[in-house]
Amino acid sequence: MILFEYLLHLPYFSDQVLILIVVLGFKAILSKYIQHEPLQAFQFYCQQLSRKVNNPNHSETHQAIAGLVAIVVTLIPLATILWLFSVFVAVDYLWQGLLLYLSLGSMTLKVKSKNIARSLVANKNYEAKQLLNALVLRDTAQLSVVGLSKATIEMQLLRTLQQGYVVAFIFIFLGPLSAFCYRLLVEMHYTWNPKRSQFIHFGFYSAKGVYLCQWIPVRLFSLLLLGLNLKQDSLLFWRLSKGYFFKLNNNLALSVLALVLEIKLGGVAIYQQEKFQRVSFNDLAKQPQATDIIHANKNIKQVVWFSLAMLIILALILAWLKK
Repeated sequence: MILFEYLLHLPYFSDQVLILIVVLGFKAILSKYIQHEPLQAFQFYCQQLSRKVNNPNHSETHQAIAGLVAIVVTLIPLATILWLFSVFVAVDYLWQGLLLYLSLGSMTLKVKSKNIARSLVANKNYEAKQLLNALVLRDTAQLSVVGLSKATIEMQLLRTLQQGYVVAFIFIFLGPLSAFCYRLLVEMHYTWNPKRSQFIHFGFYSAKGVYLCQWIPVRLFSLLLLGLNLKQDSLLFWRLSKGYFFKLNNNLALSVLALVLEIKLGGVAIYQQEKFQRVSFNDLAKQPQATDIIHANKNIKQVVWFSLAMLIILALILAWLKK
């Protein structure tokens, strides 16, 4: 009820939902004909900035502070300029739509995942590795069919959350500028990922900032994923996953997806030829195969479409109550 009353007092909730639907549709159609990455220039900026201010010879604390300063000197001036510019924009809806368009990630993730699955089924492992290598941070050269399948499933989930679901959530409840700043922070996190040895300390605050922004949307997504796959073992699934609920990471979503698909996720991954022992999810289940990539995509999209449907219904109800 508190959430409903809050939404009822939001003056532009229905408009935000409409903009979200239109931009999602427009970007999906455009992505079929034009492959583009709107934030590629910002990625290059992050690479150059880290080369200037990240000195591995400095102390761990100094590197972490340098990473924090890099975030502040990048986001605050950009956010201020965009906020001031928005005052002079005649058509506010177009400005919001543009910021949302830039904030959303690629709409071709489903196609790319299917291409990887198709290559694995055809025993074209090298081709699958090349396709996946462009989408993940980890090393793919040594991955088996099981490793490629697992990495693709995890990539689908995390990219959908980070570049789509969380962006939409922030746009609806906090506005387009907040969504855009969050997406810039995600790009910083990708570039300065602590899993890379040179960014273990420099990328600390960008990683924590992204996890903090994702905390509520990821838990909402995970609960919906569990709820839309109700079965006899659902209570057991919750008991196995609830330990991750209050942690500042995406382990809850990974755990629920592993349980729903009845496969094993997580475990060892290689970054820059160095093995990282990550949390393992659903250890007693079977190893994932190429077909599980398709099943994962189906379950992830089910949550996305259900969330959009609920937003539309809620917007219609609120619009009717305000009349």
